[in-house]
Amino acid sequence: HTGSCHRGPRQWRRRRRRRRRHSAGSGAAEVIFDETLQKCLDSYLRHVPRKFDEWVAPAPEVVDMQKRLHRSVFLTFLRMSTHKESKDHFISPSAFGEILYNNFLFDIPKILDLCVLFGKGNSPLLQKMIGNIFTQQPSYYNDLDETMPTILQVFSNILQHCGLQGDGASTTPQKLEERGRLTPSDMPLLELKDIVLYLCDTCTTLWAFLDIFPLACQTFQKHDFCYRLASFYEIAIPELESAMKKRRLEDSKLLGDLWQRLSHSRKKLLEIFHILVNQICLLPVLESSCDNIQGFIEEFLQIFSSLLQEKRFLRDYDALFPVADDVSLLQQASAVLDETRTAYILQAVEGAWEGVDRRKATDAKDPPAAEDPNGVIALAEPVGGPSSRLENSEEDECMGAAAALGPPVGGVELDSLISQVKDLLPDLGEGFILACLEHYSYDPEQVINNFLEERLAPSLSQLDRSLDRQVKPDPTPLLTSRHNVFQNDEFDVFSRDSVDLSRVHKGRRKEENTRSLLNDKREVVAQRQRYEQYSVVVEEVPLQPGEGLPYRGDDYEDEYDDTYDGNQVGANDADSDDELISRRPFTIPQVLRTKVPGEGQEEDEEEEEEEAEDEAPKPDHFVQDPAVLREKAEARRMAFLARKGYRHDSSTAVAGSPRGHGQTRETTQERRKKEANKATRANHNRRTMADRKRSKGMIPS
Repeated sequence: HTGSCHRGPRQWRRRRRRRRRHSAGSGAAEVIFDETLQKCLDSYLRHVPRKFDEWVAPAPEVVDMQKRLHRSVFLTFLRMSTHKESKDHFISPSAFGEILYNNFLFDIPKILDLCVLFGKGNSPLLQKMIGNIFTQQPSYYNDLDETMPTILQVFSNILQHCGLQGDGASTTPQKLEERGRLTPSDMPLLELKDIVLYLCDTCTTLWAFLDIFPLACQTFQKHDFCYRLASFYEIAIPELESAMKKRRLEDSKLLGDLWQRLSHSRKKLLEIFHILVNQICLLPVLESSCDNIQGFIEEFLQIFSSLLQEKRFLRDYDALFPVADDVSLLQQASAVLDETRTAYILQAVEGAWEGVDRRKATDAKDPPAAEDPNGVIALAEPVGGPSSRLENSEEDECMGAAAALGPPVGGVELDSLISQVKDLLPDLGEGFILACLEHYSYDPEQVINNFLEERLAPSLSQLDRSLDRQVKPDPTPLLTSRHNVFQNDEFDVFSRDSVDLSRVHKGRRKEENTRSLLNDKREVVAQRQRYEQYSVVVEEVPLQPGEGLPYRGDDYEDEYDDTYDGNQVGANDADSDDELISRRPFTIPQVLRTKVPGEGQEEDEEEEEEEAEDEAPKPDHFVQDPAVLREKAEARRMAFLARKGYRHDSSTAVAGSPRGHGQTRETTQERRKKEANKATRANHNRRTMADRKRSKGMIPS
């Protein structure tokens, strides 16, 4: 530490309490005139261990002192960001902003350190503090904008140290010493450790800042941060993971700690991207009206359209934050969403999962960090903790979406791996060996090495060394797992032993004849009840003798006037059979006749004759108008031609006017049309016949 920190924490706390008792103005105004306090605060922010740093836990007295010092520093910065402490002691907001900015009490690096040190457990206070700083002095937005190239340069530096070509690397001359730059698989282990710690520090700091102050996302996106972040993730993360897997036999303790930190960095990168997308695109869509959301939707589609080639990044991001959920949210908010682009994005995300077990990747997501109820005081603990704390944490946390080493081994290959270990270690049970192989990615050499060096994982050390292998039950037979619409019905022989054969009919079912169909009066009986309700059908009621006397007036009497019944004297029943046949000859009903060829044609001709007879003038009529007769004849002729499919040209303009009166325009057009279409009719040798007439002298030449 520098400045007044060498005087001891006790003297610093005493001076701090004295300032709090005698202060009459803002905390920022006090710090301006106390350079030692400024240096002490800056030194603390730079050198205090982060929660992801590795360091040896100090004595309990030092830990307690560090807790109180940590709390005092946070309260000091909190007071420095307050321009109004009471009604009597305050500074105007404009003057307060100028004091902060001109005296460098706060800058972007300090704000980033404050977020990463005090963010956990103090988010509400820290959000209010940083929001107050940016609100009272908007110039900090410009400083953040100028800081973005430096932040992006961090990613480029990591790629360069790893020997990976970043953006624009091919456009600049390459130094001679860079030609032999080592990859993460070949570089010294300590250098790989520095790169991982550097990446972990950067990712955690950026995530803490955006989580506390999400309004900075707009400034980040001005520099196309989403695409740069995804591109860096796609290049660096798989390379670092591959290097650690290849070097797992060098120093398993150190590599386990580095793997934990790399997984932590990977998760923070994905969360940073999610915060940016959520703040730039999704939240404005939910908070804005339907007329103002098209720009935010277009920004969302543009961001993901630029990332379609980053398959590893899309796969890991979709495992933590499903892209389909975000697209569904946009579809609910907007009715004019471009379905083609959204379907293309979702198809690209699904394509990124090809060859990877989605369920295993989803189950391996990092568990959320537990919130500490102790607030500020808890942050003063060795929040990063020693490396042993990282080792004792859940090992599943470091399993990323692409960290899976392929599909699980089974069958003969698994038996071979178990036998390799059992040949050297015959006292171990097959169940214990199988658990070790599953933990160490089915690598028998690593299992044997860690067992002999007694460096097995804690979860394996607690198992019984003689554990037998559990035999997996056979898969369910197909016959007992069938599912269809006929399952468990009365004829399902797979689910029941006895079937009612009387319900089963073999062969073609015999249909009922016409007589049985006519004798079936069930429908008549069913309809009788309906008509009885309307009193349409009344049953005959039998009467006893004497009961119908009051109604005898309704009985039938044969005394009526039969004067005119004599017209039917000599009814048909007195006639002979020959007379009846002569009056109306017997004919077979048309339904029972057998069809004779040509009968239909004769009937048509008879109908035409009947129509002609109907239309013919009756003999007792006067002579009809000739014009009417001509019209009827023309109509019949046109109807006949229409049935034949002939289309007559009814134009009469071809004849034209008499000679010497000139011809109309219609006559000229019709004559031209007739001349052009004369080949459609017969008599194609008109020219020949005309020449013949002329040669005979009929037409003067």
